[in-house]
Amino acid sequence: MENTASILILVSGFSHAVVNAILKAGNDKMSRRALLDGFSALMVAPAAFLVPLPSGAWSWLIASGIVHGLYLLALIKSFEQSDMTVAYPIARGLAPMLAAAGAVLIFHEPISVLVAVGILLIAFGVMFIGASHRMRASALLWAMMTGACIAAYTVIDAQGVRAAPTAASYIVWTFLVLGGALGSCFAIWRGKAFFASLAGQWKPGVIAGALSIISYGFALLAFRLGATPRLAALRETSILFGTAIAVIFLKERLNSLRTAGVVAIAGGAIALIAVR
Repeated sequence: MENTASILILVSGFSHAVVNAILKAGNDKMSRRALLDGFSALMVAPAAFLVPLPSGAWSWLIASGIVHGLYLLALIKSFEQSDMTVAYPIARGLAPMLAAAGAVLIFHEPISVLVAVGILLIAFGVMFIGASHRMRASALLWAMMTGACIAAYTVIDAQGVRAAPTAASYIVWTFLVLGGALGSCFAIWRGKAFFASLAGQWKPGVIAGALSIISYGFALLAFRLGATPRLAALRETSILFGTAIAVIFLKERLNSLRTAGVVAIAGGAIALIAVR
């Protein structure tokens, strides 16, 4: 079970990094996010007729939807005000520490010394990366808010997917609720600009929507199989993938401090993978 959960969460991390790179590359990030969520909802909609309703998990779904709305707003704002190689690691790096704390303190999930070491290594890596670039105060606050929201919805969804009749049930309805509701909200928010973006950005929207299903669908399935603290931290290998994508494709710079951060995060990931 643990090996399967680890593989699922690593694939999830890679897919998540690609999705965020696609989002970062767009000029109108809010419209692109609306397209991403809308297409993901459309893709999973037929499956709603094949899976049971997520009875026992509706309250978790509603709570997750609210937190996801705050998360997406904070994520877009942080990307608008800073480099992906800075905003992305800060947001994703804060999340596993907060998620682990929530899972252990609130839901009494177990955590080992090796998992704690892995989480701390990732935290130190994030601090190195954050210290490598001066950020506006507002950009830092948006990135930190993004990380707090990630931690909150991770813990919420880990409980929700376990409460649902099947993992597929919670996964499908998560994308229907989040994709449909949040995608519509962002589209309405952007108004005419959204329809202008639709013509030129629907292809990356489809690709990102499909990858989003893989990314968070695999993460939810992993959370049903394993402990939240370890898996939430291991998913932050997306930071490594995201940094590589930002440097290679978005032409963002990677200096010595950021390199040290990447090494620390990789060490943390190795510690988490070694857990049995």
